[in-house]
Amino acid sequence: MAAIKKLEDIATQVRRDIIRQVNAAGTGHPGGSLGCTDFLTALYFEIMDRKPGFDMEGKGEDLFFLSNGHISPVLYSVLAHRGYFEVSELGTFRKLGTRLQGHPSVSKSLPGVRIASGSLGQGLSVAVGAAAAKKLNNDDSIVYTLHGDGELQEGQIWEAAMYAAGNKVDNLIATIDYNHKQIDGDIDEVLPMGDLSKKWQAFGWEVLEMDGHNMTEILATMAKAKEMTGNGKPVVIVMTTIMGKGVDFMMGTHKWHGSPPSNEQEAIALSQLEETLGDY
Repeated sequence: MAAIKKLEDIATQVRRDIIRQVNAAGTGHPGGSLGCTDFLTALYFEIMDRKPGFDMEGKGEDLFFLSNGHISPVLYSVLAHRGYFEVSELGTFRKLGTRLQGHPSVSKSLPGVRIASGSLGQGLSVAVGAAAAKKLNNDDSIVYTLHGDGELQEGQIWEAAMYAAGNKVDNLIATIDYNHKQIDGDIDEVLPMGDLSKKWQAFGWEVLEMDGHNMTEILATMAKAKEMTGNGKPVVIVMTTIMGKGVDFMMGTHKWHGSPPSNEQEAIALSQLEETLGDY
């Protein structure tokens, strides 16, 4: 198991990458990206069983699908530091004709990305299909997926949730980024979601909860989730996070959902995040 400090150092560098990508592009989504950094760092550097290189079909290895594709800056940084492509390519974020578009795209075959995402609500359906295919192929690998809490306002999520439970797609672990924020404000002000844990339980899923910024808890909860697979039910983790985590003036407000920092704000943010792996 990777040391907690090592994972935390990687996460800090990823947060630096997020700030620099979005600032340089003058557009992007830093808030949710910063909030999901710890989880995605743990997922790619410790939790998932993956093969060297990248194979689009992903036979015999765990798969991950990012449903809330607007947080692409964090996914790109984690993939780069995990070796899917050169870290220097992060400097091309959102530039015309590059592989690192604002929402993940498959048009230019970016290693690590299997679906175009960002049209919210669709990722769970894709993940369910991939997990069902693995079962048909006697592949005992696990499919992981990540969703925003505001995304759960999409009806397609609940259709996929019913299908997964009803068909015992039990090699699937979904995680919800529960930061209570979406682009227009607080979840409860836009469209209240009620008790998410009870809602998923009512749909027939095994439910866990965790602090998305406690690396030790993330690893322990994900290990428990893996142990719960293969028992006839899909698993969902309601992960409490803080939008903008790591940068004090971005934390806890929806205003940084899709707003880039100015040069001055970038400098302040980077001063709060130690350079641990070297900037691109």
